[in-house]
Amino acid sequence: MVLALSRISEGSPKCCLMKSALSDEELAGMARNGDLGAFETLAMRWERKMFSLCYGIMGNPDDAQDALQEAMTSAFRTIGSFRGDSKFSSWMHRIAVNSCLTLKRKERRRAEDSFEHADGTTIEPIATGNDCNPSELSERGERVRFVRNAVASLPQEIRIAVIMKEFQELTFQEIADSLEIPVSTAKSRVYTGFKLLREKLAGKVIG
Repeated sequence: MVLALSRISEGSPKCCLMKSALSDEELAGMARNGDLGAFETLAMRWERKMFSLCYGIMGNPDDAQDALQEAMTSAFRTIGSFRGDSKFSSWMHRIAVNSCLTLKRKERRRAEDSFEHADGTTIEPIATGNDCNPSELSERGERVRFVRNAVASLPQEIRIAVIMKEFQELTFQEIADSLEIPVSTAKSRVYTGFKLLREKLAGKVIG
């Protein structure tokens, strides 16, 4: 599990199995009351999906892992604020997105500081698989990378909505709840993103 907790919760295997059968909201209620094992179950349940979301926003696995660690730490620290007014999934997605945006702001400030002292040096383009030999990449791999780069080039707000809809398979209501925006805005961002992607992928065989 990504989050290094201060201690391992005590409990029998049977107790752990019982926790795994509970809903997110039930586990969150137990975690809010101090049940560390309940939170650990939630963290393990959500780790992979949250990493996928963070990777889509951050663009590389190292930054995605940092964002995931920050998200899990934040969730653990603020679980007491979850009251069940919305689904736990929306609460968790919101924390992950906010963690990614916070890290991106820090990266941007660092990049600006570095640029100010660069004395004429240019900004290098983002590397995309430069550790692979292009001649060895399959056609499918190139298509996947092309689509990934197209998604990464979308404006940030639109990119996040597209990732949540297309790759996280969230409903428009879940996207709206997670980002704290109206459903109409969630739909607009997703449809705009799909339109931009079609334009970017025009003339490129991706199927």
